[in-house]
Amino acid sequence: MILKRLFRRSTSSERSCYEAIVAAARHPVFYADWGVADTLDGRFDMISLHAFLVLDRLKGEQQAFRQGLVDELFADMDRSLREMGVGDLSVGKKVRKMAEVFYGRVAAYDLALGGAEGALEAAIARNVFPDGPEEEAGPRRLSAHVMEQRAHLALQDTAAIAGGVIHFKEPSP
Repeated sequence: MILKRLFRRSTSSERSCYEAIVAAARHPVFYADWGVADTLDGRFDMISLHAFLVLDRLKGEQQAFRQGLVDELFADMDRSLREMGVGDLSVGKKVRKMAEVFYGRVAAYDLALGGAEGALEAAIARNVFPDGPEEEAGPRRLSAHVMEQRAHLALQDTAAIAGGVIHFKEPSP
C-alpha cells in the first residue's frame, strides 16, 4: 500500500488542483509582507482561503470534484499531522476540529462576499489575524487579493479546473 502510493504514476485532478492551492497559499508575500502568521494555523488559514476560492468558483458545478477536493485537503491534513508525530488516537479528533474550522471559514467568507462593503476584510481579520494583524494593512491587502483571485478564477474554464488545471494570480505587493 505504501509503495503503491510512492510509485503511482499519475495524480488525480483533485490532487493537482490541491497542490496548486497549497503553492498559492505558501506565497512568501503573505507571511513576510502582509503579516500572516508563519505557523501551522496561519498556513492552514491560507490553504483554507485559497480552497474556498476554488470552491466558490465551482459553486453549483462539479459537485463530485468539489467534494473530492475537500477530501484531498483533509487527507493531506491527516498525513501532515501523522508526519509531525501526532498520535494515531488523536489524529481523528484534530482533523475533525480542522474540518469544523474550515467549514466555519467557508461559511464566513461566503456570507461576507454577499454582505456589505468591508465584510470580507472583517471576516479575514477575524479568521486569519485572530490576535490582530502584525501588519496593519494585512487584512485589507488580503481582502483585495481574494477579490482579484475571484475575478482571475472566473475567467478560467470550469472543465479545466475540474481536470486539475488551475492558475492563481501572483499577489500584488
